[in-house]
Amino acid sequence: MFKSNFKIAWRNLIKDRLFTLLNLTGLATGLASVLFIFLWVKDERSMDDFHANDSRLYQVLGSITLANGTFTQDYTPALLAESMAKDLPEVELATAVLPLWGGPGVVSYGDKHIKGVADYIDSSFFNVFSYTLVAGNTRNMFSGKQAILLSDEMAIKLFGSIQNSVGKTIQWKDENEPFIIAGVFKKPPVNSTAKFDLLFNIRLRAEQNLAEWEEWANSNPSTYIVVKKGTDMDRFNKKIYGYLQTKSKYAVLSLQAAKYSDRYLHGKYENGRQVGGRIEYVRLFSLIAIFILVIACINFMNLSTAKAARRAKEIGIKKVAGAGRATLVFQYIGESMLMVFLSALLALVIVLLLLPQFNSITGKSLAIHWNMGFISSILAITIVTGLIAGSYPAFYLSRFKPVTVLKGKLPASLAELWIRKGLVVFQFTLSVVFIIAVLTIYKQMNLVQTINLGYNKDNIISFKNEGALNKSFEPFMSDLKNIPGVVNASTFGGNMTGEMSGNTEKVNWEGKKPGDTAYCMALDVDYGLLDMLDIKMAEGRTFSRQMGMDSLSMILNEAAVAAMGMKNPVGKTVTVWGHTYHIIGIAKDFHFESLYEKVKPCFIRCVQDNYNIFVKINNAKQKETLEAIGKLYRAYNPIFPFSFTFLDENYQAMYVSEQRVAALSRFFAGLTIIISCLGLFGLAAFTAEKRKKEIGIRKVIGASVANVVMLLSKDFLRLVLLAVVIAFPLAWWALNQWLNGFAYRIHLNAAVFITAGVSIIAITLLTIGIQSVKAAVANPAESLRTE
Repeated sequence: MFKSNFKIAWRNLIKDRLFTLLNLTGLATGLASVLFIFLWVKDERSMDDFHANDSRLYQVLGSITLANGTFTQDYTPALLAESMAKDLPEVELATAVLPLWGGPGVVSYGDKHIKGVADYIDSSFFNVFSYTLVAGNTRNMFSGKQAILLSDEMAIKLFGSIQNSVGKTIQWKDENEPFIIAGVFKKPPVNSTAKFDLLFNIRLRAEQNLAEWEEWANSNPSTYIVVKKGTDMDRFNKKIYGYLQTKSKYAVLSLQAAKYSDRYLHGKYENGRQVGGRIEYVRLFSLIAIFILVIACINFMNLSTAKAARRAKEIGIKKVAGAGRATLVFQYIGESMLMVFLSALLALVIVLLLLPQFNSITGKSLAIHWNMGFISSILAITIVTGLIAGSYPAFYLSRFKPVTVLKGKLPASLAELWIRKGLVVFQFTLSVVFIIAVLTIYKQMNLVQTINLGYNKDNIISFKNEGALNKSFEPFMSDLKNIPGVVNASTFGGNMTGEMSGNTEKVNWEGKKPGDTAYCMALDVDYGLLDMLDIKMAEGRTFSRQMGMDSLSMILNEAAVAAMGMKNPVGKTVTVWGHTYHIIGIAKDFHFESLYEKVKPCFIRCVQDNYNIFVKINNAKQKETLEAIGKLYRAYNPIFPFSFTFLDENYQAMYVSEQRVAALSRFFAGLTIIISCLGLFGLAAFTAEKRKKEIGIRKVIGASVANVVMLLSKDFLRLVLLAVVIAFPLAWWALNQWLNGFAYRIHLNAAVFITAGVSIIAITLLTIGIQSVKAAVANPAESLRTE
């Protein structure tokens, strides 16, 4: 029986090549989309889950409540880790980690110079996290403050092997003293959010400013804890909420612990509460995968039922010969399974061929690992798809009555008609939603790129003030400004894309009332930077050498003036970090973070010799100017490689996730529309098949091709118009939820919805027009011939 059914199924596939091709294309495309999303979601969910203590590993976050809301940050007091491990019985282990200020630096050994990312850690780091030491041991890794740990990759680059590296001395950036390699660790895996090449003793950083380090009101490193088994985290979070206030009356942060491996996907906080993050994209694309699979199954159902007229007599003869309905259901589900398995094989080929391009879009290094988990997942998806896709055609075909179908008539019912129409409406509702989503994401990304940021980011490059530049900073800057094509040059203790010189809530100002607070960002700039960035002044002046030393002068932005409630602030004083500054100007608000954030209060100080050098260049002489800057840099700093970035590129990099989501949305929206059109094509073919004789009669009595095309098209257009009506409110609600994540966003208008509606109607007309014209131009003699 199985062999016989397989032969029949195979012959049907070969016989109806067009329908087989359409089915294979639709199902394979749908399954390939699901596999791509499956790989991406699996990778997203695997971030940071490799630590042995994963289920008990938490990061301690600090929140500060001000008049304009509650802000949550990663950084906490430096003494917190050691204190929590000592005071709280729920805490089994604790460690503090501080990223190196100023970004990557250069490691030098002999004539080899390699850039690397560094963190400061304490002795508990390798007990809390599951990073592996491949040379050295955790007990005495920091026996001296000049001890350093290297990644295995960096050790091989510098010394040729891991074994040759331990005990060697290296130079780091522009530090005077060399560092001794005490151990080598295996570089963090790709599913680690922590990326570091070197690890320093955190005590080294503490000794540089011990008074600040031991101040409970300051925020420096991040704190990570491993709680004991069975700890009630809700109760624990209530317990630590006011923990800092028991240490210092000046402490303002409230604490909470968040699961470390959840931080990647659940990193967005509003008013001290976790409200989302990248998990929203994971959920979105998981839902898209389900919808695409359902649409592909709907296509299969429509295309299979479109073949009913061709198989009606086969079914009638089988029933007359004694075949029961269960036997026929089993046969047709088996045929569906065969088609789905062939589609799954084709989908795997598509994924293998297009995976490099998909990785390019997503910025990942996804790969298929042929383990039991992956194979089981593929088999499960394939079987479920086969059952869903094949169930309706199997039960539909198997219920045909022999007497009816042997007379050449196909059974029809109102329920069957509504099911088929409902499936089409569902398909095109999703298609319209996806088109609106793609247009909306495009418009929001266009806003991000074109919005007035309050400063000019064009033709500005930045590079690090490091190495020998520190020792000859002023001559270098003077020569830099004299290069033809250099418009201006200055330094900055930030990067205009979220990195600041610091932040504090300990700000005092003239007229401050008891209980008033202002949480301010700090930006350190050299002379000329504000003018280079074209930051406008609302009143007062910028820093100027002609006005004497401005080291104790300060500029506030408009948001800071509003937060402090100051009137006529120019000429008044502000005290911060133990220094009193005179306000010389008020800058109009400008964005120094992403557009997810409203412009925060900030104060700007005049500080020379910052770690970022900004240079504005003449766009007409860009190539020659960059070459001249590189030549000058190497003359002053021959050891360090010249590496620069454009400020506008750094700005775009803040939205790389959104840009990738936009690219993926376009990709999957296109696939959804294509698959839906295949289904519509199948339904048009089904309708044309059923109305073949009617069309023939109409043509004999004088109907034109246009009349027949309109006859076959109008019902489909009604369904698509209904889909448009249903899709509009759904899309409006969903996209408003996404846009609300931006502090600065577009507003959905009628143009987006009209464009989507017109597009889907045009696509529909093109799809059904092909089949309708084919039916309309057919010879009526053929359709009226008795079969």
